[in-house]
Amino acid sequence: MVEQSDRARLLDWEEIPPPVPSQAVPSSPVKKNATEKTSPPDGRTQGSSAPRTGWGTASTRGPNVTAVVSSGDGRPPRLRVDHSVPGWDIAKSLGADHIGLSVKEQWEEKDQIVAVFVVTFDTRSGNMVEWSLPQDMDLDGVEFKSIASGSHRITSDFIYFRKGCYFGLACFANIPVESELERGARMKSVGILSPSYTLLYRYMQFLENQVRLQLRCPGQYSPLEAFYEDKKAILPPLANGQVTSCPTWSVTNISRCMHPEMKITHPAGCMSQFIRFFGEQIMVLWKFALLRKRILIFSPPPVGVVCYRVYCCCCLSNVSLLGVGAAVPELRPFFYVNIADITALRTELSYVACTTEKIFEEKKELYDVYVDNQNVKTHRSDLQPLLRLNASDKEKYAKLSEQRQMLLYSQEVEGDCSSNEEDLFILFFMELNDRIFQILGEVAASSEPILTAEHVRAMGLDPQGDRSFLVDLLEVYGIDVMLVIDNPCCP
Repeated sequence: MVEQSDRARLLDWEEIPPPVPSQAVPSSPVKKNATEKTSPPDGRTQGSSAPRTGWGTASTRGPNVTAVVSSGDGRPPRLRVDHSVPGWDIAKSLGADHIGLSVKEQWEEKDQIVAVFVVTFDTRSGNMVEWSLPQDMDLDGVEFKSIASGSHRITSDFIYFRKGCYFGLACFANIPVESELERGARMKSVGILSPSYTLLYRYMQFLENQVRLQLRCPGQYSPLEAFYEDKKAILPPLANGQVTSCPTWSVTNISRCMHPEMKITHPAGCMSQFIRFFGEQIMVLWKFALLRKRILIFSPPPVGVVCYRVYCCCCLSNVSLLGVGAAVPELRPFFYVNIADITALRTELSYVACTTEKIFEEKKELYDVYVDNQNVKTHRSDLQPLLRLNASDKEKYAKLSEQRQMLLYSQEVEGDCSSNEEDLFILFFMELNDRIFQILGEVAASSEPILTAEHVRAMGLDPQGDRSFLVDLLEVYGIDVMLVIDNPCCP
């Protein structure tokens, strides 16, 4: 069966091979061509039930254009964008390049594939780049990112990763073969690179099909060649080598319900799986993410679902108020990392990444927070208090769970498909973060910039249990207020 491209109807790069049989396939030599390269190992919902002091007023940081529209029947509130806010110009916020374009054209991401490649495991040389386009692309290291450490134990996987200023997606597969030369197993991965991770999900099925084709018929590169010619990017010069970070949530992002940024792979239930997996520990991760800490998640293969956790963790720190966090490090998703990334990680001030290599746990200079499955821990004594859940944390998690249940009920019983769990999850934490920074901004701009216990409660935080979190938050974001909270142990 052939699925034709919507960009070039004469190209049949999406050739879908028949299903791979479960039994071993005959040995087939890997076809090497002149371009072969080898590399050496190297919605908007309420965040809590706390009083909403100051939450309805305009932000001191910029226009507040979102609103919560209550359904009046107990269901989760829905997101509404107020396009009548004085001074808000959608063309201006989009930039001059978008003026004159339709809404669909403004938000439709263009194909930006900068490289396509095939990685194979060779019993003598290890992981190696078997084939790639374009031929002059630097792909050093992708052979280890595309086949994660420990993948020989699984039959298939997908991996998000970073390569310099690009993001990559690779699909891996492992089948038994009747070959002593290949030691009874053939392992390959087919991947792509792009300047942005938000469009990589479009090609997941194609990459899965192609890796199966490469396993059954090694050396059949024509579909990949046609794919690259159809989708290759025409990119402007890079500005200072900057990497596309986790989406910055502005009014324009919100107005289109956060698609496609939020759906990096369109996984069914990605956010709900994240919530079920970590439970109340999400509130601990939320604090570390908002403080822009270096977060490393360990898990054995498969690594695809762990890449989802990296993404979801980045989403915990979204803020829609203009100007907030402009001077703090961006929380960058590194996705999968291995020992070849150690040098790069040493220079990062803030990131979220995942790995299958246990040796990272010993390299404490590379991270602030280490997540081993559901166990969140830190070796830094100043961050230890943030590991303890307080009453406000549990209240916020209970509120999130309640809203999820109401959403699921409305979808199942009433057939309401206007909202989904991903939107609910994003908006829950964004409103929580917005509330915190709006109140902090109002206090900082007041004649007496003193943060009291009443202010802290209005943020949905615990005046005592979240004291160290607030101290760190004020320091990280450079907010000049005085924190005055009485010690309950003293008269």
